[in-house]
Amino acid sequence: MATWEDVRRIALALPQTRERFMHGTTGWAVKDKGFVWERPLRKSDLAALGSAAPKGAILGVRTADLEMKEVLLARDPDVYFTTPHFDGYPAVLVRLGRIKVGELKDIVLEAWLARAPQRIAEEYLAACTPAAGSGKVRRRKRP
Repeated sequence: MATWEDVRRIALALPQTRERFMHGTTGWAVKDKGFVWERPLRKSDLAALGSAAPKGAILGVRTADLEMKEVLLARDPDVYFTTPHFDGYPAVLVRLGRIKVGELKDIVLEAWLARAPQRIAEEYLAACTPAAGSGKVRRRKRP
């Protein structure tokens, strides 16, 4: 299962990504746009989730859109979840201790692609070979 070191290694391997520390937590951004971040549950999250509130490390992950958010939530509710705080916002929460490193790599890359400037994302994808990733990641077209 994945660790914070896996998140750090995967995120920082992406072009123009930097690690940043805000409000006592760590996050990763491309061109000042956050795409993954440490997201401890807040009191309001705990109240909303009740006894279903997970223990352990929680990763916030930006999704390309609300549709992708719903796909992830439906695909594996043991790994992906949300709280009312994220209603209407394209992001999911991930139980870090329950996601495999390969899947983490895919969702971090998808999050990066959703936030990276188009030119940087296109250059990265053009340089990738099938061996560089899982082949599941697709660049979404911007409006």
